Amino acid sequence: MFGYRVPAPDEAMLISGGRRGLGGAPFRVVTGHGKFVLPIFRKTRFLSLAMSEAEVVEKCVTRQGIGLTVRAVIAFKVGNDTESIVNAGQRFLSDQDQMSVLTGRIFAGHLRSIIGSMTVEEIVTERQKLAAEVLDTSKAEMAKIGLIVDSLQIQSIDDGNTGYIDAMSAPHKAAIQRQAQIAQAQATQASTQAQQEAQRNQAEYARQTAVVQAEYKAEVDRAQAAAAQAGPLAQAHAEQEVLAARTELAERAAELRQQQLVAEVVKPAEADAERIRVMAIAEAERMKIQAAAAASYDRVALDRMLIDQLPQIVKEAAGGLKGANVNVLNGADGLGEIAAGLVGQGLTILDSVRRNLGAPDGDAKKSGGEMEIQRYLGAASSPVDGREGGDDGPVDIR
Repeated sequence: MFGYRVPAPDEAMLISGGRRGLGGAPFRVVTGHGKFVLPIFRKTRFLSLAMSEAEVVEKCVTRQGIGLTVRAVIAFKVGNDTESIVNAGQRFLSDQDQMSVLTGRIFAGHLRSIIGSMTVEEIVTERQKLAAEVLDTSKAEMAKIGLIVDSLQIQSIDDGNTGYIDAMSAPHKAAIQRQAQIAQAQATQASTQAQQEAQRNQAEYARQTAVVQAEYKAEVDRAQAAAAQAGPLAQAHAEQEVLAARTELAERAAELRQQQLVAEVVKPAEADAERIRVMAIAEAERMKIQAAAAASYDRVALDRMLIDQLPQIVKEAAGGLKGANVNVLNGADGLGEIAAGLVGQGLTILDSVRRNLGAPDGDAKKSGGEMEIQRYLGAASSPVDGREGGDDGPVDIR
């Protein structure tokens, strides 16, 4: 739109003409928005609010009288408040590059003043302290001209050819070198140990490999030897089995021969001995039978004689009943029983005589037998039950 002006984000628009600005400033300050400006009646100018820098290279003398060349960089800008913009606009609006020149001069003076109160050791070791003191002393002066400092960096400190800083750093350099040497020696030692350990590991691995190879070779040799011996061992086992079979065959042949000898010699001999024994027994039995037969002849003769005498024995027994008082209660049956009893008594006497005679031996036993018969005959002639007949009364026979 015609007559409407807008400042950039890093600019401040200064409008002169018409009403005065804040604090009686000859212009009004506009930032962050646009403004309608009447042509001809109003004039517009722009002041940069961007960051600027100034470089300072200053020769300074320390409290020890040692000259130093100090290089520093200052970062600054116009303040954002209206007062700072008004102050900076009144001083640098026509030539804004003068801000860097003036700032460098201001800081150079403060830098010489502060370094003059410090030693080289303090300056070298406490650079941040030096920068902070320079900022503090220059802050009020920079605010008067509408500028603020964002940072101050001491880039380098050089003592020229005096060698003070080098001498001051020599112990530290020596210590650092010593530490570096120690570190190098430790690194070398560690490297050597690592190499030696690696060599030992390689040697151990080689030893283990050799042992394993030797074990494998021994196993292969054993397998080959076993394979080489397998044929002879198999043949030896076969021969041993053949020998065992032959031995068993010989033992069986010996057993068979023994059985043949038993069958051909022992058994016939035993059979012959048994035959002879049987024949001897038979002969003895024959002679015994013959003796028994001879003895039996005499007994037969005696039995015949006894049989011949049996009627007489019965008769004599019956004679013993003569004169006895016998009552027969059951008639004919009772008489039959008496007769049977007499015959039985005679037979008992005959049997007793035969037993007592035993096997007669020649004529002497014949005479003894006859005497025994006579004894029995005498006994048969005695009264029944050992009593005399006639006077004892009747005898009941039922």
